[in-house]
Amino acid sequence: MKPTVLDTSAVLAMFFAEPGMETMRDLFHKASEADRPVYISAVNWAEVLYKMERKHGQTGLATAHKFERTTPLEAVPVDRELAEAAAHLKNQYKLGLADAFAAALAKHKKAELVTADHEFKSVEKEIKINWLAK
Repeated sequence: MKPTVLDTSAVLAMFFAEPGMETMRDLFHKASEADRPVYISAVNWAEVLYKMERKHGQTGLATAHKFERTTPLEAVPVDRELAEAAAHLKNQYKLGLADAFAAALAKHKKAELVTADHEFKSVEKEIKINWLAK
């Protein structure tokens, strides 16, 4: 299993039962079996958390935290190198800030980015993208 980075839309597809939910469940199952992490930038994880809390209150927040503790999801802290790479991608490809962090992490890890967000079309030549149906 190659390294995988998730953007916010991929995680929310599971939590909100959106198209791509089964693909995400399979991905986490395979990662667990292979004892491999599935990465998400801390910026994207913050986006997941606030959206879960906004939609489902403290219960949504607790669900997200439990998911993080019981799956191979690894929130990667932001350091100067990742921040600078994200800033460059944001400027070059007109990405949203959180999307730029997801793309920068995927590029740094030489990983496939899993997303349902078509804003990433602009970076398809820079990173491998696994598109969730939406």
